[in-house]
Amino acid sequence: MEKEKDIVNKVIDLLPPDESLYDLAELFKIFGDSTRIKILYALLESEMCVQDIASVLNLSQSAISHQLRVLKTSKLVRFRREGKTIIYCLADEHISGILNLGMEHCEE
Repeated sequence: MEKEKDIVNKVIDLLPPDESLYDLAELFKIFGDSTRIKILYALLESEMCVQDIASVLNLSQSAISHQLRVLKTSKLVRFRREGKTIIYCLADEHISGILNLGMEHCEE
């Protein structure tokens, strides 16, 4: 009984704070939409504007713009302006790592 108590206390001490776990859960919710996953995979291959992403995914520019707003808010994509065009890309290398690990897991 004492050993189980030690294990429980050790695990409790090692758990991340609730706020961090909440943030992680919110991040994974973003990955729960196949359109957003497709956008991230497209941006994994190349930086693109909304029109190009819409063409690649055969979706409306409005649908892509909506999902890009969600991805920007979640800090998964970033953008830069080239004249009147806004070019989107993945926010950092962590995003490609998450996608690659997820796909690797699914293919096992």
